[in-house]
Amino acid sequence: MYTLLVIIHVIVCTLMIGAILLQSGKGAEIGAAFGGSSQTVFGSRGPANFLSKFTVVTAFVFMLTSLSLAILAKDRTFSSTVIDLNKKPAPAAPATQGSAPAATPSGESHSGDTPASH
Repeated sequence: MYTLLVIIHVIVCTLMIGAILLQSGKGAEIGAAFGGSSQTVFGSRGPANFLSKFTVVTAFVFMLTSLSLAILAKDRTFSSTVIDLNKKPAPAAPATQGSAPAATPSGESHSGDTPASH
């Protein structure tokens, strides 16, 4: 269900982007105000055409799928590979023998030295 909703959401996103980019803005006629006579520079645009109605429908479906994905994502559980806040940190591993030589209270090292080599 979640995957199907993501696919629908992506398709609606691309349709909405296309519909918005194909429309001309309200200021598209502003150039005519300086070189010609245009009475509709800041006036009404008239009845909505197919492209603007299509944009409204895709925006509505986009909002609906966004809300649905947010609700479904809240219930999904997944583990992050970067930070997992639900887990406690792992205990520190005990030191191995080869990591560092042990020192005695007198400061002598016992990492394979024999008393005769001093």
